[in-house]
Amino acid sequence: MTNLPIQAGVVPTSRPESPATAHALPHEASRAVRIATLVTIVLPVFGLIAGMALLWPLGFGWTSLGLLIGFYLITGLGITVGFHRYFTHKSFDTSRFMKWVLGISGSMACEGSILYWVATHRSHHQHSDSEDDPHSPHHHGEGVWAMIKGAFPAHVGWMLPGEHPNVHRYCPDLARDRDIVTMSRLFPLWVFLGLALPTVLGGVITMSWAGALLGFIWGGLVRVLMVHHITWSINSVCHIWGSRPFNSHDHSRNNVIFGILGFGEGWHNNHHAFPASARHGLRWWEVDTSYMLIKAMSWVGLVSNVKVPTKERIEAKKKAA
Repeated sequence: MTNLPIQAGVVPTSRPESPATAHALPHEASRAVRIATLVTIVLPVFGLIAGMALLWPLGFGWTSLGLLIGFYLITGLGITVGFHRYFTHKSFDTSRFMKWVLGISGSMACEGSILYWVATHRSHHQHSDSEDDPHSPHHHGEGVWAMIKGAFPAHVGWMLPGEHPNVHRYCPDLARDRDIVTMSRLFPLWVFLGLALPTVLGGVITMSWAGALLGFIWGGLVRVLMVHHITWSINSVCHIWGSRPFNSHDHSRNNVIFGILGFGEGWHNNHHAFPASARHGLRWWEVDTSYMLIKAMSWVGLVSNVKVPTKERIEAKKKAA
């Protein structure tokens, strides 16, 4: 395990586009991309409505619950451990095989391709709570009403931008990685896989079309809805409500609810103080499921060079707060 002597984790740089990477992500979001994103946001809501409507005739059994929880864990941790701590912040090293596992499981969360997600998040860190932050709730002035107006674009409005973040500025390292470019190109396939797997499993386990339908609804659409809103709440809620034990030069806060529901991501002030740290829950009571998984993977040799801040660095940040 590597102790972090300095605050690191995001080093976006501007580089010219090369022929090998110029296709990785267009700067201007096409109409098709905007429509697809809107469908991704709205369709899970209708899935929840359908699931509730079918509770009386079809019920909600152990299979539906298992698929909901199982795929929530797979895709949620794919975002927190894969997209966030590995691809964005390089908090640990891993093999090519695990890179694909993390990339596919995070892509099945339907939050955008790896390149789009990482570019957006690195942009957020570089411009946190400034006018250039792609998802800050603090762009509408002071006061309660201004905060309410800012909460929606911070929570979900940032998903429908006119332009994508510049990949070659914020993640040139990933845009040069053929595996990551390929995974990003195949993003629609991973979304389909994330919906098809619980559908097939639901049908096979129950040996019925009703089970397949419930698998699609609960393990697919409702699961996407849950992962979306808990992830988005890190952008909105965790920049409004919570504690600030560290000086992070922005409004990031630790929120215990989303610290638990978000697999440790809700310890957001900790994360902004130490972006490259694989561990966000820095105190014993700050539950960080993502770090527990990373730690467990390091014990069996799946990951290495796990980065955490030194005790001295943590204390220094506390004194500066």
